[in-house]
Amino acid sequence: MDLMTERLQSLKAGVLGGFCLFLAYLITSLLNSLVLTEHFSALSDLDIKSLDWRFLLSISFVTFSGFLFGATYRYIIRQDQNPHLKSGGVLAFGLVRGLTQIDVGVTFASKILPLIVMATESVLWFAIAAIALDAALQQGWIKPFKN
Repeated sequence: MDLMTERLQSLKAGVLGGFCLFLAYLITSLLNSLVLTEHFSALSDLDIKSLDWRFLLSISFVTFSGFLFGATYRYIIRQDQNPHLKSGGVLAFGLVRGLTQIDVGVTFASKILPLIVMATESVLWFAIAAIALDAALQQGWIKPFKN
């Protein structure tokens, strides 16, 4: 494939990754607000009270992270069948995002449990995106990167 075709495939993978994280963020935010914060007072910091600028900023960061993951994941796995590459890519992106949340949260907040939940969610989001990207690659909607 030529360079422009490779870029288009990476763009498609990035868009799919961004969309997956966007949806996963919305779903987990809704579950956090409707379920976790209602039943566990220690997780009250996860409640989203309004769709303010902070929520919109968070969702834009999550979507952009998903875009970068999608484009990168295509290059990480290439045509290998090594499961460690796939899980390593998911963990690398998920842990970088999640551990950063914990690092910043510990500095400015007193509760650790909500931070652990958010870090776990980050890894889950990237795993969901990886599953969607693998399915798109298997269906031929996105072409794998060729060495």
